[in-house]
Amino acid sequence: MREAKDMEQHNITWRGIALEITFTPEKFGLVDHIEIMSEGRAPLPVTETGYRSHFIPAGTVAAHDGATAFVTAWLEHEAVRTGWSGAQLSLF
Repeated sequence: MREAKDMEQHNITWRGIALEITFTPEKFGLVDHIEIMSEGRAPLPVTETGYRSHFIPAGTVAAHDGATAFVTAWLEHEAVRTGWSGAQLSLF
């Protein structure tokens, strides 16, 4: 089983939103774990709260050339799929 020392942290900007990505490969010896938090908890296509914890099959992140590439592709895919165009406020 991998230890916390294998955890990676990355800071990127996606579509003008600052993101902190935490990646733990093979968490619990079973799955990869990705956490995404946006600055100011701005909504993202994968979370309305600006925070997302996501477990995926081990090796998935490595197959996508790392955590930043995986998260960027995931956000782009969901933005296109949902027609997301940024934080959308409702007055009702």
